[in-house]
Amino acid sequence: MARTVKKEEYSAKRNEILAAAQRLVYTKGYERMTIGDILADLQISSGAFYHYFDAKPAVLEALIERIREESEKPLLPIVHDPDLPALEKLQGFFTTLDRLRVAQKTVVVDMLRVWYADDNAIVRQKVDEAVIQQRAPLLAEIVRQGIQEGVFTTAYPDQAGEVILSLLQGMGNTHARLLLSLEQERDELRCIERIVTTHAAYMDAIERVLGAPPNSLYRTDAEAVKVWVTAIREDA
Repeated sequence: MARTVKKEEYSAKRNEILAAAQRLVYTKGYERMTIGDILADLQISSGAFYHYFDAKPAVLEALIERIREESEKPLLPIVHDPDLPALEKLQGFFTTLDRLRVAQKTVVVDMLRVWYADDNAIVRQKVDEAVIQQRAPLLAEIVRQGIQEGVFTTAYPDQAGEVILSLLQGMGNTHARLLLSLEQERDELRCIERIVTTHAAYMDAIERVLGAPPNSLYRTDAEAVKVWVTAIREDA
């Protein structure tokens, strides 16, 4: 029993350090964050920190793994649902990611500027790589099902997941850039229109990659985008 308690205590303390690091990455940036910042945030000694991590890069690796594991959980029930057709699974995959972002809208908006700053370039790259590594096989599973059902016709099902995720990451980066541009540009309607158009273009590209029926995937609309524009304005 004592060993179990120690193991649980070790895991809990390690997670505290990762949570503090994650907060600092989102508010300060990975490059500017120091081990001293983590120590001050948690009010622990350097000896206590080095009991769990041997260096700052080790914290980053563990943090990426934590983000990867947490983001996978809500997607698995959709992918593994034996009763859902492939097209519904794919749309459910995208919808779930959108819903999670909306649910954490305040946090997402707060961290948007820091996340896209140069200080977090290495974190963005590693998160993008981890996301592709984690989600590409899940999407490939959906794509293979869709080919069996006759709704997808791609000749590259094993590579389709990686291609789709690359497109989604490109779309997300473009959307973030457009939303952040509102700090200098006051034309909200133009920004909303560009986001809606960008989303439609990327969904069209994904449908073409899969050989899916045209307009089979959801396109966002102005009302959905206004939620994010309002959040950006309120945060500013």
